[in-house]
Amino acid sequence: MNIDDYLTEARRRADARWPADVPREVQYPLGEISIGDHLRHWARETPDDVAIAFYGTDITWAQYDELSDRAAGWLTSVGVKAGDRVGVYLPNSPQFLIAFAGIMKLGAVHVPINTMFKEHELEHELSNADVSVLFVLDSCLDVLANVIDKTNVRDVLVTSAYALASDNSPVPLPDAPAAVPVERFADAATWDDLIAADRAPARNVDLDALAALNYTGGTTGLPKGCEHTQRHMLYTAVTTNAGNGIPQRSVLLCHVPIFWIAGEDVGILMPIVSGSTSVLLARWDAASVIALIDRYKVTMTLGTVDNYIEIAEHPATADHDFTSLSQPLTMSFIARLSPEVREQWRKATRSDGILREIAFGMTETHTMDTSTYGLQTDDWDLRGEPGMVGLPMPGTDIMVVDPVTHEPLPFRDRGDIILRSPAVMNGYWQRPDATADAIRDGWLHTGDSGFIDEAGCLHYLAREKDMIKVSGMSVFPSEVETFLCRHDAVEVAAVVPKADSRRGQIPVAFVKLVEGAQVTEDELRDWAKTQMATYKVPVIQFVDEYPMTTTGKIKKAELAASTD
Repeated sequence: MNIDDYLTEARRRADARWPADVPREVQYPLGEISIGDHLRHWARETPDDVAIAFYGTDITWAQYDELSDRAAGWLTSVGVKAGDRVGVYLPNSPQFLIAFAGIMKLGAVHVPINTMFKEHELEHELSNADVSVLFVLDSCLDVLANVIDKTNVRDVLVTSAYALASDNSPVPLPDAPAAVPVERFADAATWDDLIAADRAPARNVDLDALAALNYTGGTTGLPKGCEHTQRHMLYTAVTTNAGNGIPQRSVLLCHVPIFWIAGEDVGILMPIVSGSTSVLLARWDAASVIALIDRYKVTMTLGTVDNYIEIAEHPATADHDFTSLSQPLTMSFIARLSPEVREQWRKATRSDGILREIAFGMTETHTMDTSTYGLQTDDWDLRGEPGMVGLPMPGTDIMVVDPVTHEPLPFRDRGDIILRSPAVMNGYWQRPDATADAIRDGWLHTGDSGFIDEAGCLHYLAREKDMIKVSGMSVFPSEVETFLCRHDAVEVAAVVPKADSRRGQIPVAFVKLVEGAQVTEDELRDWAKTQMATYKVPVIQFVDEYPMTTTGKIKKAELAASTD
């Protein structure tokens, strides 16, 4: 089957499942205008509506527009021009959003940096991106002091985690990271300097110019900067809103880190483009999320399955109203979404909002390449084969191809996932070799394995490098994990390869049991033999906890190393 025929057939299949209220084509409600112009629009049309809610401080659209103009003005005063890279080494906070918007208004380049980074990681990103100006958290100054002389950072603006929080916050502030006084930064700019800066005048911004370097997680070597533009950002924001049934002027709650691209989308871009309120939390806290969903009548939030289970089991849930939460979206990083978890959520919250997986996506595509919206009738999205991540967003094409020939495979055949969309990165910053390997003939080769089913839905199975070869046969960890999690005693399963002299590799499952469950490793393995092909049945090893990354994923490399 040639590419045109494949895509025609994929779209035909998708049409039968396409939600009636989701447009088939990409629609830009305010037109293809810059991020800054979107913010200015809402400041004119809804100046007194809340744009950012942060621990008792409500920042209106008019204030957001003015503060981001002043951020652009301060950046201009220290010599930042269009195309210059500006680092944002801040946690979830209004300062992050304001700095981001100011950078966009100037046509400069946003470089978000994880506040948990230490010296080696920080030096790499600052140097690789050639950051010249940096917004930095006061508790990170000691780390910065040890690397700044190895970079081209010339100006620093220092702020604190809760500088803009209210003394009368409706929910408790998490413990603030301790400020670290560093003598060499004693005369650095502060947030007061930003507030005192002149407002930068509006200017035309090239939507196709470099606007952000979003760094990958660094699973293979040092992290690479994905080159994204404002046009990429706009496409992601409008399709994620429309593809998930989120109307203009909604309320979005974000506790996932906004230095992470999914957090950037939910906490910054989707609200700016749709005129929605961003209810921002510094970190996850179930009681705070419960209270704020009720207080602000939150429409959509994003969390892990574990987060939603914690809310469902929290005693405060019974005393709060969840009826506004029409789109509770989840990510199965550790625990996996199941019909039982979905029903537990429904009963606990007394809400019509159906808990569902959000999307397939990656930093290279600005995330949110698919949507599971509208696929939940009779738990259809969860009762089929593992890894279902939904239909492609309007404007996105996805194919599954042969790993060797790169020719489209028949539907349902397992192979490599490739895609193209208006949000695929321009390339990896200063890595033409890696760019040429990843983007071929306009298609991004994701490095992921999966298949497309009879309904045109994508199923994600594994990173290519994580696939296990048992006697030449492919075993997809996510498939085995899903089957294991269907056992009543299993809470979480993480499957990794182990070298085997006879079969090449075998799967090993590190399993966390439901509290109080009574099953042995041998009994669980015997049960698994009734659920999957023999070559997929893993060695079972019980664990109490998993090694975790800073973004809440299991460190499978450490688990695999422990099998040696």
